[in-house]
Amino acid sequence: MVDLDWKTKMISSDIPSTSPRLSNMLQISIPSSTTPTVRVADLSPASESACSAYEHYLRLPELKKLWSSQDVPTWRNESILKPALQGLEITFRFISAVLSDSRPYANRREWRRRLESLATGQVEIIALLCQEGEEDYRTRGTAPIVDLTSNSGVLVRESSSAEVWKLTGGDNKTVVSTASEASLLPRLATWQKSEDVARKILYSIECEMRSCPYTLGLGEPNLCGKPSLDYDRVCKPAELHALKRSPSDHMNLQNSENQTLYSVHQILESWIYTSGQILKRISDQIEEREFESASSNCWLLEKIWNLLSQIEDLHLLMDPDDFLRLKNQLSIKATSENDLFCFRSRELVDITKFSKDLRHKVPFILEVEVDPKGGPRIQEAAMELYRRKNGFERIHLLQGLQAVEMAVKRFYYSYKQLLVVVMGSVEAKGNKGFVGVDAGDTLAQIFLEPTYFPSLDAAKTFLGDYWSHERRWCSPERRRQ
Repeated sequence: MVDLDWKTKMISSDIPSTSPRLSNMLQISIPSSTTPTVRVADLSPASESACSAYEHYLRLPELKKLWSSQDVPTWRNESILKPALQGLEITFRFISAVLSDSRPYANRREWRRRLESLATGQVEIIALLCQEGEEDYRTRGTAPIVDLTSNSGVLVRESSSAEVWKLTGGDNKTVVSTASEASLLPRLATWQKSEDVARKILYSIECEMRSCPYTLGLGEPNLCGKPSLDYDRVCKPAELHALKRSPSDHMNLQNSENQTLYSVHQILESWIYTSGQILKRISDQIEEREFESASSNCWLLEKIWNLLSQIEDLHLLMDPDDFLRLKNQLSIKATSENDLFCFRSRELVDITKFSKDLRHKVPFILEVEVDPKGGPRIQEAAMELYRRKNGFERIHLLQGLQAVEMAVKRFYYSYKQLLVVVMGSVEAKGNKGFVGVDAGDTLAQIFLEPTYFPSLDAAKTFLGDYWSHERRWCSPERRRQ
């Protein structure tokens, strides 16, 4: 296990003889902050009733059945790509709802920009997930694809949405660009209000998928003539859109922000589920010493945490009066810090704790055991790795782990500010009054918690100090002495 009880203390300069000049360093005191009463390891979801109400409102049990369904048993990437594609498909539905909003005071211009950016951001991550799958020898070539490249350009009757043209060149090859029959994106491309947004998303798919041997099959140009993913089989858009109505619709709320809140959190939960699957894969890859692959997935996870912040920020565009009225209609009220809306997502709490628990992998990565007496074994191993670079893939992985930590803390810092702006400062403190950071401020405790990787932090501190001393030692003034 990692030295979890590593506390603020003076670190002695007991450096191995291989680095004699380090012995002349001044002692370095790692600064401390007030130890929070609640840390990520102790984080727990909101009350059972609050979590159940949240899941019922979003129809999460039905969504989870779709995310976890296995339609292609031989495709190892299905558990990761299916919820990601479904999050993207819900975004298409959300675009349609926002652009159909009849309220004259809705901020359509910014909604259009934000949703366009959100969709293209999801496409980027999905493309990276597809590329990762094709680079892994265990998943390469197992994705369900529809190869519509032919020598004659003959199409089956069902492919009514496909386009055919010939590539220039000597082979006279016929290329087919197909569009999903059930996805909403091809329909958005034909609607005047959403045509520009849809076209940009389609061009984004074309660009982002250029390094993958197949494309998504949503109507993108497919200029390279690649086979298309069997999108309808994997994503199941028809079954997904059958869940477009919230149980709260039967309450006749007459509040347009109800659909907004419902869609935003369905997209959010889709990517939270994807994150959980990636975290499991990172853990497995580290155990199998596939450090380069684990590193790549860490950087993907960091991107997804940033995407979660981007999704949450959509609340900023909701009309204040309509949203606060909806909050009252749905009886959303935080009575304590643990009742905040984000903690009603059990999966969000789980991936937060899982992201932090990756710190337990550091000794294994560095191939050292934790000193039961609290010695600096891990710190010294990290310094040796950073300096000698004998195993750069391990450096990449350690940097990726720290990037995930930074993204987690950034998410909760952003969420705290979002609560204040959207709901008011009293709600942000669980109705206790917003008076700054205190022992009961759970959100602040998460992003103010000391580093998850104290040994890596200490190693970099010493390494920086070493090079500072080295520079002074080798300076012209010192040589003249």
